[in-house]
Amino acid sequence: MTPRRARAAYAEPAMSTSSPSPEPPRSGLAAARHALRTLTAALGDPTRPGEPLLGNAARPWVRWLPYVVAAGFTVSLLPTTIVVLRNDYGMNGALAGALGVAQTVPLLLAVSRPLQAWWVIFAADLVGAVALAGTPAPGQGTVWPWPPPAIVGYVALSLALGLRERRRTLLAVWLATGTAGILFELVRPVRSDGTWLLMSMLSGVVLLVAGALRERGEARRELAEQATISEAERARRTLLEERTRIARELHDVVAHHMSVITVQADSAPYRLQGLPPEAAEEFGTIAATARESLAEMRRLLGVLRSEESERQGGPEKAPQPGLDELSRLVDGTVRAGVPVELTLSRALGELPSAVGLSAYRIVQEALANVVRHAPGAPTRVSVTPDRTGLTVLVVNGPPPRPAEPLETAGTGHGLVGMRERVRLLGGTLDTGPLADGGYRVAARLPLTEPLTEKDPASA
Repeated sequence: MTPRRARAAYAEPAMSTSSPSPEPPRSGLAAARHALRTLTAALGDPTRPGEPLLGNAARPWVRWLPYVVAAGFTVSLLPTTIVVLRNDYGMNGALAGALGVAQTVPLLLAVSRPLQAWWVIFAADLVGAVALAGTPAPGQGTVWPWPPPAIVGYVALSLALGLRERRRTLLAVWLATGTAGILFELVRPVRSDGTWLLMSMLSGVVLLVAGALRERGEARRELAEQATISEAERARRTLLEERTRIARELHDVVAHHMSVITVQADSAPYRLQGLPPEAAEEFGTIAATARESLAEMRRLLGVLRSEESERQGGPEKAPQPGLDELSRLVDGTVRAGVPVELTLSRALGELPSAVGLSAYRIVQEALANVVRHAPGAPTRVSVTPDRTGLTVLVVNGPPPRPAEPLETAGTGHGLVGMRERVRLLGGTLDTGPLADGGYRVAARLPLTEPLTEKDPASA
């Protein structure tokens, strides 16, 4: 039987394997090997292969520019490379032609796949440097390891790489270029004349500048995308806030009707003599259902009401306004310095509460916009009913004298609120500037029932 101490000794290693142990710090050599593996992997991981450079540009000529530049370099460097390798270095014509094609034609591929093109051109440059190692010394007019056409083509390729690849890949390309030049310098220092240093410096500068331009462009695009997303979120938030505010107002209207139903159902057995027991019981059921519905609506209102409105004094206690409050609204606007002419139709009768509330709020928002954006502008307000609907019209002209608007950028709630109120009732809204510099708000609110006439009155 295994002793308890031995069992505990066996259990401790098993438990220790389940918890992650901290990774020991790397030594300098291990860190160098890790960095080398990372850079090597970057050379085999191209960014967005197949996507043309500047392919997202808005203007067509900008999208075609990389093709034109690549074709220009290819057409000019291909014969130049072959002639230089044959005449100046004395290379065999077939080998000179093959190297010339391998060092220049992939520039066309660099438009959409610059990293793959770099592999082909860099390998061709290495083969060319090895083949030219036995050519005459630099004093006789040739340079080594990189001929002038190879340097020009490589710098053009570096531009394409900088406009596409990440920093890690660009660093790996530059280190590979410098390492190859240093190795050739060490293998045959007598033949080398320092062109490896020139090529490393030129390619490094081009890679750095092009990479900086690419990152700057990507940052600007990301900022533009974030601004677009923020604007869309702001518009969505404004819409939701307006819908919540309208829902809270309509709650008061519906709650009033539900309260009336409850009172009528509760008092029916006492007001109506001779009701059969079944009818009295039915009225009691109606009253209980109405009270339950009213309680559910209050819970819903608690969800819709924002914390900010609660902090500002709790729920609204005043009744929701209707068209009978328009005169007071217009008087307040006139005192604010805006001449307003109000016209209420003589045929205006009893309106549904939701329609009256929406009409009042539309006029209120329209007059508030006049005060904020066109102070002092003469304004006409008219509310005209017919058999099927109610027409609300608010038209303001230009200010009598140039005046600085109180607000240059609105919150976006005014027109959104108007649209939501009209949409809720199934109506239509037409808003927009007028030719004389004024503004027009016209809403059509349908009525589910014909108006009941009341005594003619005009305001």
